[in-house]
Amino acid sequence: MSRRPSGISGSRRPSVLDSPGSLSRRQSSAASRRPSIDPSRLVPMDRASHIPGTGDFNVVFVGAGNIMFGSDEGPWNHSFRFEHKLGPRLKVVALIDPAIERATAVLQKKCETFVRSAYENTRVYKTLEDFVRNMNKNQMPRAVIVGSPPMFRGTLQPGRDIESQILKYFPGVAMFIEKPAATGPASEIPEAFAVAKKINESGTICSVGYMLRYLKAVQMMKKIIEENNLTVMATIARYATAYEAIAKPDWWDKSKSAGPIVEQGTHFCDLSRYFGGEVDMDTVNAHSLEWDENAGKLSKMQIDESKIAPENRIPRVTAATWKYENGAVGSFTHLVALQGQNYSCELEVYADGYQLKLVNPYVQPVLYIRRPGTDLEEMHTFPDDDPFFSEISVLIDNIEDIEEDPETAQILSSFEDACKTYELTWAIQLAAERNRKLKKDKEAAAAASAPASA
Repeated sequence: MSRRPSGISGSRRPSVLDSPGSLSRRQSSAASRRPSIDPSRLVPMDRASHIPGTGDFNVVFVGAGNIMFGSDEGPWNHSFRFEHKLGPRLKVVALIDPAIERATAVLQKKCETFVRSAYENTRVYKTLEDFVRNMNKNQMPRAVIVGSPPMFRGTLQPGRDIESQILKYFPGVAMFIEKPAATGPASEIPEAFAVAKKINESGTICSVGYMLRYLKAVQMMKKIIEENNLTVMATIARYATAYEAIAKPDWWDKSKSAGPIVEQGTHFCDLSRYFGGEVDMDTVNAHSLEWDENAGKLSKMQIDESKIAPENRIPRVTAATWKYENGAVGSFTHLVALQGQNYSCELEVYADGYQLKLVNPYVQPVLYIRRPGTDLEEMHTFPDDDPFFSEISVLIDNIEDIEEDPETAQILSSFEDACKTYELTWAIQLAAERNRKLKKDKEAAAAASAPASA
């Protein structure tokens, strides 16, 4: 994504402590920008220009796993996007991960490639505090990128409070946090919102990794809604997992992954909110097909589910409905049903005269549009679109935008907004569990009364 030179791109963005007036200016600037991006400004990675400047752009990576450095399981690879956005300016000053050997091996591979200059002086530390104790002034980061597992963040508890640590040690330094906001028990949701409050009050630039918002197709949908002054009537989302390819035991264990709605369905719950608005949480209802029901038997599982406690086994289908605060209706169905490799995912958004249907957003997004005056659907494809790059590109542009240009694209997912999506996913899961318990209680009562009536 191209942008104008900042003029002092080699210097660190002033923190809120450096300039008392910067917080109010940034808040008013952000408030004046639309929560969407012109699709024409979402430039493919191979056609994006590096940000001008000769100064180093110091970054700290938290997490040395697949999210940060990629794998064969999917397109996640934040380091790759930073390398292409910043070019030779990128300097990863520290890699934080308790698995020192894994982190060191990842860096070794990077140093054997053309991006060696970004990693040749990177130091590995077990904790962020270790880095702080050993860093020098030339290693001050301009951004901290958090790709550690969500069970270790999103709270105020020591060891699970990376956001608070960043605010404490690096006030005013931007952060990027992977989704979801957390995966602790539902009782910890208020802590996630408390973290969001701290971030908001500090004025820190923060982006959360709901990358589907940055799809060209999604922004085209937003543009149609805005330009035609439409009010969304309903959102209908479906996410069907190809479970045969999931061989990670923790994914099948609710006590470790929080379940497929919280951990996986979060993207589609987030997109639903992005179009429908705030959800009336009191209206959320859900039903599930469970592992011990006849229709929930799976034939191609790659793990031994008998090793998982029965109460922690994940549902095969979860179907939820809710009302948005503006009166619109939302629904989401998550299925653990498909075999093979490819998932099947769709989102439909309805407004007066319009149907906007997004298909296959993770791989090759296709957008079908039906407009007033015709029964025919338009089909739009978006080759080479990379929402992972776009979200990183927008983050960097905001960090570099020291003059607060109103034309700079707005970050589309704040930590507070991510907490609202997190809250919705838990509301769905808890509603499904309540209904499952009601069903079990009813069956038990019927069984208990059967002998007496015989």
